[in-house]
Amino acid sequence: MELAQVRLLVTDFAACYRFYADVLGLKPQSGATGGPYEKFSPQTGSAGIALQDRAAMAEVLDELGDTATGHRSLVVLRVDDLDAYCAQITGRGAALLHGPAPMTDRMRVAHLKDPEGNLVELQEWLLLRG
Repeated sequence: MELAQVRLLVTDFAACYRFYADVLGLKPQSGATGGPYEKFSPQTGSAGIALQDRAAMAEVLDELGDTATGHRSLVVLRVDDLDAYCAQITGRGAALLHGPAPMTDRMRVAHLKDPEGNLVELQEWLLLRG
């Protein structure tokens, strides 16, 4: 078994597309800015994040037609230099909710939301301190 992607159900597909492509800098697979589906990949690694138009998916599963409430996901992205990456993305319009700050002695994090309110955690892994 292999994890293919984490898929987020969104109502404003275009705004989320711009966030993951233009703000976070992930690479879109096809360039389908209007949806109803697009997969995004980081420069390294094989895991991806995909967007799925909620209304299109509700045609398959009726219960998805209900309005989503609360935090239903947390997308985690690892970066090499958290401070530099946060400076880049805030320059492109991201608004940090928290951090960059230590989370443990092995990790620093920052948090933000995409246009649908999905939480995004940025992680910088630190070497173990002896």
